[in-house]
Amino acid sequence: MRRKKTYTTVAVVVILLLALFGGYKYFSGSDKEKNAASAEITEVKRMQIKSVVSATGTIRPVDSVEVSSKITARIKSVLVKENDKVKAGQTVAVLDGKDYEASNDQAAFKVVNAKSKYDRVAYLNSIGAKSQEELEDARYTYDAAASSLEKTQSDLSETIITAPMDGVVVGEPKSAGTMAVQGNSNPTVILTIADMSKKQILAKVDETDIGSVKVGQNATFTVDTYTGKTFTARVSKISQTDVTNSWNTNSSSSSSSSTSASVVYYYVVLDVDDPENLLLPAMTARVDIVTSEKDSALVVPISALKTDTKGSYVILNLPDGTKENRYVSTGIYSDEYVEIESGLTDGDKVVITYKAKSSTAANSSGQKRGGMGRPPM
Repeated sequence: MRRKKTYTTVAVVVILLLALFGGYKYFSGSDKEKNAASAEITEVKRMQIKSVVSATGTIRPVDSVEVSSKITARIKSVLVKENDKVKAGQTVAVLDGKDYEASNDQAAFKVVNAKSKYDRVAYLNSIGAKSQEELEDARYTYDAAASSLEKTQSDLSETIITAPMDGVVVGEPKSAGTMAVQGNSNPTVILTIADMSKKQILAKVDETDIGSVKVGQNATFTVDTYTGKTFTARVSKISQTDVTNSWNTNSSSSSSSSTSASVVYYYVVLDVDDPENLLLPAMTARVDIVTSEKDSALVVPISALKTDTKGSYVILNLPDGTKENRYVSTGIYSDEYVEIESGLTDGDKVVITYKAKSSTAANSSGQKRGGMGRPPM
């Protein structure tokens, strides 16, 4: 009976050992299969590659002007409406000039009166009846009256508002009856005229990318209203200061804004090609500036590139099936590929490896990428 129990115990132990060994082999094989599935071989090839800097900007006309009044008066009539084409010198609005007409009439009367007195004093001075001082006083009075008349005439002429440039009336002009107030800081804008034949994009470029952007580089962009249509542009100007002037500690506005902004942007102006005149001011443009481009570059997928303390390398798959770490020099980066300037030749085979991530890591990585991207408007 004792021997039977011993045999039974041994059998149970053997079964457990076999089960553990089988599980180990199963999971070990599964891991190998997963590792094998996470790697593939790709061939080094030549293709067109370009590096781009992405930014967001706003469409605006190259030339535009806000038409306001040099005097304070009520608008009598507006002779144009939105979208009307106007020529330089064309009358676009008329102000109520009754008060200025009255002032001009009074100034003209004073000039006539002062001239008459001056002529009389001049005659009397010539026969010795008036002193030289009295003659000079009469002359001063006459000159002052003439100067006042010139001012009233100028003010009266300002009641006729003319277009300072050729263009199109953008937006709805002020209506008749509105008080047009003069001023240097906040004058009343009667209407806005823009030359819609020439447009630009005012884009914000991240400080990490601004060094790659140069005047003359080509760009493409899209706007939301024309889905699937791509427009072209060229870089024409790069600002030498960031959008908030945060470096200027003497500026109160820059110091306050720089504390709240974590990312520094620079304005880049791009001249737009719009022969169909489809684009409108204030449209949001999503811009890709081509900073470098090659037609026949030797490339590998970015996922094949590795780095260590010695530099960048790829895992080369040799003809006999063995692997070798081959250090390379890189050039242009695109979204998916990287140019290999030295270290590889056409037809070489390299290993692309993918590392599986946990759901937590994947989520955190996705959130980080989503936090970057295009600058805020």
